[in-house]
Amino acid sequence: MSKILDGKTVSASVKEAVRTQVKELSKDGISVGLAVILVGGNPASKIYVANKKKACEETGIKAFEYTLDENVSQSELLSLIETLNAKKEVNGILCQLPLPPHIDERAVIAAISPEKDVDAFNVSNVGKIVIGNYDFLPCTPAGIIEILDYYGIEVEGKNCVVIGRSNIVGKPMALLLMHRNGTVTICHSKTENLASVTSGADILVSAVGKAGFVTADMVKPGAVVIDVGMNRAEGKLCGDVCFDEVSKIAGYITPVPGGVGPMTVSVLLKNTVTAAKRQNGR
Repeated sequence: MSKILDGKTVSASVKEAVRTQVKELSKDGISVGLAVILVGGNPASKIYVANKKKACEETGIKAFEYTLDENVSQSELLSLIETLNAKKEVNGILCQLPLPPHIDERAVIAAISPEKDVDAFNVSNVGKIVIGNYDFLPCTPAGIIEILDYYGIEVEGKNCVVIGRSNIVGKPMALLLMHRNGTVTICHSKTENLASVTSGADILVSAVGKAGFVTADMVKPGAVVIDVGMNRAEGKLCGDVCFDEVSKIAGYITPVPGGVGPMTVSVLLKNTVTAAKRQNGR
């Protein structure tokens, strides 16, 4: 039976470190602030924003919430971002995705100052990640690295397979594993003989968003299986991995919920503290 990689425990550890750093900065009169922009009333987005606000409160970070109507114009949204870029009390800016169809997500991401881009989506920060000289890391991939480190799982020399090539998870995840000297393969919808590739992975990361996508025949016995999926099946939250069958052969596995999910928010807070330090010459 697999060892469970408990994201809640790791997240609590990261949050405690953030809380300590926020207290230290406050002694020098430096507050830490995160602006969260929510456009429209997407139920999932509202839950994510509420979780981020709660996490800010728990760690002493001041949360600035901006809720905009779903029909807000792109120019109005960009104007708000410009204002927040200039506000000293705002160290990090996050615009919750997805955005309504009439708004260009790329334009919004580009408008956020790289120094306040705590999601690490801006092309400037993406470029820094590619060359390995970065200020911030995308929250979910960085959260996965935090989990691996916490449980003492080495990446160097391992065969790593990432299923999914999104800009938010798949691509940056592959880069971070390469920076740790893993040998990385990215699989996607056009990959042939997928199971033959994944079954050779020492570390397998699935980020495809399809319930039950990864089955036992796709997993190497003893492998580390990281499930990034957040899906609904029969009214229940589940991941990409068939947990019941894969957990019998994998060496380590993240559950859903309680695995990667909690890490995304805690790394966001960590990035916000990093931004505050850099903006104050620390």
